[in-house]
Amino acid sequence: QVQVVESGGGLVQPGGSLRLSCAASGSIFSINTMGWYRQAPGKERELVATFTSDSNTNYADSVKGRFTISRDNAPNTVYLQMNSLKPEDTAVYYCNVVASTEWGIPRHYWGQGTQVTVSS
Repeated sequence: QVQVVESGGGLVQPGGSLRLSCAASGSIFSINTMGWYRQAPGKERELVATFTSDSNTNYADSVKGRFTISRDNAPNTVYLQMNSLKPEDTAVYYCNVVASTEWGIPRHYWGQGTQVTVSS
Protein backbone atom coordinates (compact mmCIF):
# COMPACT_ATOMS: atom_id res chain seq x y z
CA GLN A 1 0.00 0.00 0.00
CA VAL A 2 0.95 3.63 -0.56
CA GLN A 3 0.20 6.12 2.17
CA VAL A 4 -0.16 9.85 1.57
CA VAL A 5 -0.25 12.19 4.55
CA GLU A 6 -0.66 15.98 4.50
CA SER A 7 0.00 18.53 7.19
CA GLY A 8 0.28 22.28 7.63
CA GLY A 9 -3.26 23.52 7.20
CA GLY A 10 -4.90 25.96 9.55
CA LEU A 11 -6.49 29.36 9.99
CA VAL A 12 -4.71 32.39 8.59
CA GLN A 13 -5.63 36.01 7.94
CA PRO A 14 -5.82 37.37 4.40
CA GLY A 15 -2.35 38.17 3.14
CA GLY A 16 -0.78 35.57 5.37
CA SER A 17 1.16 32.45 4.50
CA LEU A 18 1.00 28.73 5.09
CA ARG A 19 3.25 25.87 4.08
CA LEU A 20 1.69 22.50 3.39
CA SER A 21 3.66 19.28 3.44
CA CYS A 22 2.83 15.89 1.99
CA ALA A 23 4.76 12.68 2.49
CA ALA A 24 4.30 9.53 0.44
CA SER A 25 5.38 6.23 1.91
CA GLY A 26 4.83 2.51 1.62
CA SER A 27 5.37 0.10 -1.23
CA ILE A 28 6.45 2.70 -3.78
CA PHE A 29 8.40 1.60 -6.81
CA SER A 30 8.31 4.94 -8.61
CA ILE A 31 6.45 8.23 -8.46
CA ASN A 32 5.36 10.01 -11.62
CA THR A 33 3.75 13.10 -10.16
CA MET A 34 3.07 14.71 -6.82
CA GLY A 35 0.70 17.59 -6.50
CA TRP A 36 -2.00 19.47 -4.70
CA TYR A 37 -5.71 19.80 -5.30
CA ARG A 38 -8.33 21.66 -3.33
CA GLN A 39 -12.06 21.49 -2.83
CA ALA A 40 -14.32 24.13 -1.36
CA PRO A 41 -17.76 23.23 0.03
CA GLY A 42 -20.19 22.54 -2.78
CA LYS A 43 -17.47 22.84 -5.40
CA GLU A 44 -15.58 20.37 -7.56
CA ARG A 45 -12.07 19.39 -6.66
CA GLU A 46 -9.63 21.47 -8.67
CA LEU A 47 -5.96 21.34 -9.50
CA VAL A 48 -3.72 23.72 -7.56
CA ALA A 49 -0.21 22.67 -8.56
CA THR A 50 1.71 19.60 -9.71
CA PHE A 51 5.35 18.56 -9.79
CA THR A 52 6.30 15.78 -12.18
CA SER A 53 9.16 13.30 -12.04
CA ASP A 54 11.10 15.31 -14.63
CA SER A 55 10.70 18.48 -12.52
CA ASN A 56 7.98 20.10 -14.58
CA THR A 57 5.58 22.21 -12.58
CA ASN A 58 2.22 23.67 -13.37
CA TYR A 59 -0.14 25.90 -11.45
CA ALA A 60 -3.73 26.93 -11.57
CA ASP A 61 -4.07 30.46 -12.91
CA SER A 62 -5.66 31.56 -9.66
CA VAL A 63 -2.53 30.78 -7.63
CA LYS A 64 0.29 31.66 -10.04
CA GLY A 65 2.73 34.07 -8.46
CA ARG A 66 1.46 33.31 -4.96
CA PHE A 67 1.95 29.56 -4.47
CA THR A 68 5.11 27.56 -5.01
CA ILE A 69 5.34 23.79 -5.23
CA SER A 70 8.57 21.96 -4.46
CA ARG A 71 9.57 18.35 -4.03
CA ASP A 72 12.12 16.08 -2.39
CA ASN A 73 12.69 12.63 -3.87
CA ALA A 74 14.19 10.99 -0.81
CA PRO A 75 12.03 10.86 1.14
CA ASN A 76 9.11 11.42 -1.22
CA THR A 77 7.76 14.73 -0.08
CA VAL A 78 6.01 17.62 -1.78
CA TYR A 79 5.46 21.07 -0.35
CA LEU A 80 3.12 23.90 -1.16
CA GLN A 81 4.22 27.33 -0.02
CA MET A 82 1.17 29.57 -0.04
CA ASN A 83 1.72 33.30 0.19
CA SER A 84 -0.61 36.27 -0.08
CA LEU A 85 -3.54 34.08 0.84
CA LYS A 86 -7.03 35.19 -0.06
CA PRO A 87 -10.42 34.17 1.34
CA GLU A 88 -11.04 32.47 -2.01
CA ASP A 89 -8.22 30.06 -1.16
CA THR A 90 -10.29 28.57 1.65
CA ALA A 91 -10.73 24.87 0.94
CA VAL A 92 -9.68 21.41 1.91
CA TYR A 93 -6.33 20.78 0.27
CA TYR A 94 -5.54 17.26 -0.88
CA CYS A 95 -2.18 15.83 -1.75
CA ASN A 96 -2.18 13.67 -4.86
CA VAL A 97 0.49 11.13 -5.75
CA VAL A 98 0.69 9.23 -9.02
CA ALA A 99 2.82 6.24 -8.20
CA SER A 100 3.56 2.63 -9.08
CA THR A 101 4.12 -0.22 -6.67
CA GLU A 102 6.22 -3.23 -7.60
CA TRP A 103 3.02 -5.11 -8.35
CA GLY A 104 0.99 -2.63 -10.38
CA ILE A 105 0.79 0.17 -12.87
CA PRO A 106 0.71 3.86 -11.94
CA ARG A 107 -2.40 5.00 -10.12
CA HIS A 108 -3.59 7.95 -8.10
CA TYR A 109 -3.24 8.03 -4.33
CA TRP A 110 -4.84 10.71 -2.20
CA GLY A 111 -4.19 12.14 1.20
CA GLN A 112 -6.94 12.68 3.73
CA GLY A 113 -7.02 16.43 3.19
CA THR A 114 -6.03 19.38 5.33
CA GLN A 115 -8.25 22.39 5.93
CA VAL A 116 -7.02 25.83 4.95
CA THR A 117 -9.18 28.71 6.11
CA VAL A 118 -8.37 32.30 5.17
CA SER A 119 -10.41 34.72 7.22
CA SER A 120 -9.99 37.86 9.26
